[in-house]
Amino acid sequence: MSEAMSEHAPDGRPPLLSVRELSVAFAQGERETLAVDRVSFDIARGETLALVGESGSGKSVTALSVLKLLQYPAASHPSGQVLFTGGGEGPEDLLAMSERQIRRVRGNNITMVFQEPMTSLNPLHTVEQQIAEILFLHRGMRGPAARARVIELLTEVGIPEPETRLGSYPHQLSGGQRQRVMIAMALANEPQLLIADEPTTALDVTVQAQILTLLKELQRRLGMAMLFITHDLGIVRRIADRVCVMNHGKIVEAGPAAEIFAAPSHPYTRALMEAQPKGNPAPPDPQAPMVLEADKLKVWFPIKAGVMRKTVGHIKAVDGVSVAIRKGETLGVVGESGSGKTTLGLALLRLISSQGPIVFMGNAIDALGFRQMRPKRREMQVVFQDPFGSLSPRMSIADIVGEGLKVHHPELSAEERDARVVAALRDVGLEPETRHRYPHEFSGGQRQRVAIARAIVLEPSFVVLDEPTSALDMLVQAQIVDLLRDLQKSRGLTYLFISHDLRVVAALASRLMVMKQGVVVEEGPAQELFAHPKTDYTRALFAAAFNLETADEDAPAAGPAENG
Repeated sequence: MSEAMSEHAPDGRPPLLSVRELSVAFAQGERETLAVDRVSFDIARGETLALVGESGSGKSVTALSVLKLLQYPAASHPSGQVLFTGGGEGPEDLLAMSERQIRRVRGNNITMVFQEPMTSLNPLHTVEQQIAEILFLHRGMRGPAARARVIELLTEVGIPEPETRLGSYPHQLSGGQRQRVMIAMALANEPQLLIADEPTTALDVTVQAQILTLLKELQRRLGMAMLFITHDLGIVRRIADRVCVMNHGKIVEAGPAAEIFAAPSHPYTRALMEAQPKGNPAPPDPQAPMVLEADKLKVWFPIKAGVMRKTVGHIKAVDGVSVAIRKGETLGVVGESGSGKTTLGLALLRLISSQGPIVFMGNAIDALGFRQMRPKRREMQVVFQDPFGSLSPRMSIADIVGEGLKVHHPELSAEERDARVVAALRDVGLEPETRHRYPHEFSGGQRQRVAIARAIVLEPSFVVLDEPTSALDMLVQAQIVDLLRDLQKSRGLTYLFISHDLRVVAALASRLMVMKQGVVVEEGPAQELFAHPKTDYTRALFAAAFNLETADEDAPAAGPAENG
């Protein structure tokens, strides 16, 4: 850890940012909990330092402390300095600055890109308004000059036809476009240091690759330093010069990225390196009964225009997709954002309107109304991507997991219902005593286990898993994959697994369906598709996913690592 404590970067450059013995404590009633414990590191101009570690290790808290973005007095700094030399007059301690002084640094000398752009962008302001606001606050720029600069920034971050996007609101952009807008805002004043907090976590693999390439290009052109926070070691290998590994608020290992990956010395670092979803999916039984079938399913959203709001066209979110899944099988559905994966899952569950026959457990359900579908809901469940958003913050875990039992099994007494909740929590690896707590008291991985418990407590036959591991760190991802595989084996569950993480798909799915712009471009046994993709789109998708671990952007497509 000596390098992280040094006063200069390895090549002798003086640090642009020097964090010294930083500690962060959070008040919990009369007690204080130490979230970051005497962390030290340096970042030189033009350098990329990655902070890595699992959820709760203190990465984001450290980054937020650099710009004093934590809420006081709930958060405090028992010790430490954050020395920044970008002001031109020698090192200044950012932690000692007043709110007025630090505001001159934020958005000007040091900027930040957050993990989830949809919650970071103002939903009531257009793209132009949000970028122009930064230009006005820090440079006094407005009018035609500001608009020209906004267009220039959108062009730099790869937004096509930027003039047509000036009036767009965040909800009208894709995930990748929203993240590009966030990067444009961060780079508006050409900062000396960019803090990127999990900027690619919620994006599909091709957009991830594009965003990483964009950040590297902008860094080279502007000569800025970058503090990159992530739990994805493939990204770290590709983008970082040096790495600091955090665990329980401390830096347990630090050094050049190549050395850390070649010979990690700390047991925790080695555990992170090995935290890949392992094992292979169980081979499907070709004689197993069919659980769900759909033939040439369509979900078209009308485009309306004019005073009379006439339909002038359609967005073909799902356009003629056929699906057949047998009992105990996992069908993986992959593709870029906007390819129709989630829409397909919602249509199969009859949560949105669609055209085309859907047969579940031998019965046609495509023509059933809300009341008629209600008894079927017990057999068809869903686990969503964001467990924090899908779990009610006002309900205890017992109420969340038991809610479906109240609806579908009203004959159960309170004691019987509680017993089933306890059994479901045990099945997903949670202590039954935690059922009286609330979602905010759990980690991301624990919340996802609660969401899975809510789905399986009704003993369904079919579960749609919509990106259930995308927001989780590598260690928790591996645990959730093992859990889903064990539940499938013990309960005979059938999964439709929607994901952009092809390593997770390779460990869980026996068959694979590749979607693009609402249609299926390729389908077949997962191992065959990974080994021999037939279409250019599938090859590009696999290359983006499996070559993130190499710095060679022109490397050929590669299949998943061996799942032993």
